[in-house]
Amino acid sequence: MNRATTPATTVHDAEVLRQYGPFDGADAIHGVSFDGQQVWAATGPALVAFDPASGTPVRSLAVPCDAGTAFDGTHLYQIAEARIDKIDPHSGQVLASIPAPGGGTDSGMAWAEGYLWVGQYRERRIHQVEPSTGKVLRTIESDRFVTGVTWVDGELWHGTDDGERSDIRRIDPASGAVLERLVMPDGMHVSGLESDGAQLFYAGGGRSGKVRAVRRPDA
Repeated sequence: MNRATTPATTVHDAEVLRQYGPFDGADAIHGVSFDGQQVWAATGPALVAFDPASGTPVRSLAVPCDAGTAFDGTHLYQIAEARIDKIDPHSGQVLASIPAPGGGTDSGMAWAEGYLWVGQYRERRIHQVEPSTGKVLRTIESDRFVTGVTWVDGELWHGTDDGERSDIRRIDPASGAVLERLVMPDGMHVSGLESDGAQLFYAGGGRSGKVRAVRRPDA
């Protein structure tokens, strides 16, 4: 049920269906991705994969991961300070690296339509990035701090966090206009964000060390 509706933006209370973690050795979640079977959580010193049905960690890759994570169907992409690493998810080997557009101020990341989409937190931006060179092709402005980023069914969603309240919002990828907001409960912050391609978002919970499954409206 909608909390409020304006001509421009539909606002819902976020429906948190499940929480995962915290995971051993992880004191924060910096990025989240989904490979079709497992959810990957960037914890700082390692990428941890867990089974979303059981919540059990099944793999861990010892790679630096202090911001967003993405999956292109074959490889993982991981922000590590001022670069983005392309990673073999089976071996953990870094196959290539490109500059991150924010040079260390980057936040969330997603893969869609052959490109990386990289958020910049305080700059309130999302960049479309060519994955082989790091070239920024275009930039979408937001009106809030940008955390996680994801695409689903042609829709662009991103997380926000102002230190007190967080939401997950759908924006117009051309104009940046806010079309829909899912307001998280008090105390639940959003770091990474990823869609499962169907009914759920997986939202990183920042310093809680948790990942939360949030229902996608009307999915």
